Amino acid sequence: MHQKPVSASDPAATAPRRSQGQIVVAKSLWYVKPGVAELRTERLAAPRPGEARVATRYSAISRGTERLVANGEVPESEWARMRAPFQAGAFPYPVKYGYSATGVVTAGSDALLGKTVFCLHPHQDAFQVAEDMLAIIPDHIPAKRATLAANMETALNAHWDAGTLPGDKVAVVGAGIVGLLVAYLARRIAGTEVVVTDIDGARADFAAELGLKFAILDSLPADNRIVFHTSATGAGLDTAINASAFEGRIIEMSWYGARAATVRLGGAFHSRRLQIISSQVGHIAPALRATITHRQRLAKAIALLDDARLDALVRDEIAFEDAPAAMPQILAGGASAPCPILRYANN
Repeated sequence: MHQKPVSASDPAATAPRRSQGQIVVAKSLWYVKPGVAELRTERLAAPRPGEARVATRYSAISRGTERLVANGEVPESEWARMRAPFQAGAFPYPVKYGYSATGVVTAGSDALLGKTVFCLHPHQDAFQVAEDMLAIIPDHIPAKRATLAANMETALNAHWDAGTLPGDKVAVVGAGIVGLLVAYLARRIAGTEVVVTDIDGARADFAAELGLKFAILDSLPADNRIVFHTSATGAGLDTAINASAFEGRIIEMSWYGARAATVRLGGAFHSRRLQIISSQVGHIAPALRATITHRQRLAKAIALLDDARLDALVRDEIAFEDAPAAMPQILAGGASAPCPILRYANN
C-alpha cells in the first residue's frame, strides 16, 4: 500500500514527523522493445539511514532522448555514457529510463520530510535515493514546472559553453523544449536580440508565450554571433551554419544517436571562419568547471524556473497509468507539445 503523500496543503507538511517508511510496491515505466513500453512493479524496502522515499507527483518526458531510447537507437558505443541516474536494465532493452521527476518526501530525515523535491530519476510512482541526490524545490515554483529543471540545466550549460554576452545576436534552430529554454535564457540576458525557428510552425505559439520572436526558415537572419542547434537533423545544422555571422559560433546541442548527420562545410564555411562547438550537459562548461559543481548548477537551473510563463511548456499531461499506451503518440516525430508530463496518482 502506498503511503499517503504529503502536499503543501496537508497539515503534515507544516509539522513533519519522521516516517518509519514501511515496504511499498512501486510502479515504473520500462521500454521493452521498439515502440513498446510497459509498467512493472518493484518492492521498496524501508529507507536506510541517509535515504529518502519520494511519492512522485510529475515527471517530464524528454522527447528527443527518450525517442532514441524507446526505438533502441542508442549506439552500443554510448551505452555506458548514456545511462541515466538510477536507470535499471540495460540498453537496448529492457530499460527503465527518464531523468526529470518531482515529488514529495514521505520518509526520511526531518529536514526533508514533507518537502517537494526534484530528482534525476526514471518514471516511477515512488522511489527512494540517497538524500543528497534530491534538490529542494522552492515554494514559489510549482512541482509541475520544476520538471523542467533537467532541461533548464542543459540550456544553462549551453550558454556557458557559448559564452553568450549582453547585446549578442542569438538564433536558435529547433523549438523543442531545449531550444525554447535556450532562447528563453538568451532573452533574459541584457540587450540580446533573440530569434527562434522550427519547421513546425505550431511552435510559434509556444515561442510567443515566452516573449520570443519566431521566424520562418526563409526569413531567419544571417548575422547571428551565436546560433544554437537543437533539431537533430542535418538540414537544421545547415540552417544554423547559414544563420551565422562572420566568425560566428554554432553550438551543436543535438544528439543523433546511431544516425549519421551530413554537415555541409563547403561554400563560405571556412572563409567566414565559423566554429561548431559541441555542448553536452554531462560535463560543466570548461570556463566554469573549476568553480561550479553539478549540484550548484542544478540549483541555479531550478532558480531560473521562477517565471509563470514557463507553465506553457508543461501543459500537456498524461496519466502515468496510461503511459504505455500513449508513448507511441507522445514520442511521434510530428507531435507539437514541447514537454509532455506524466501525472501520478499522488497528486
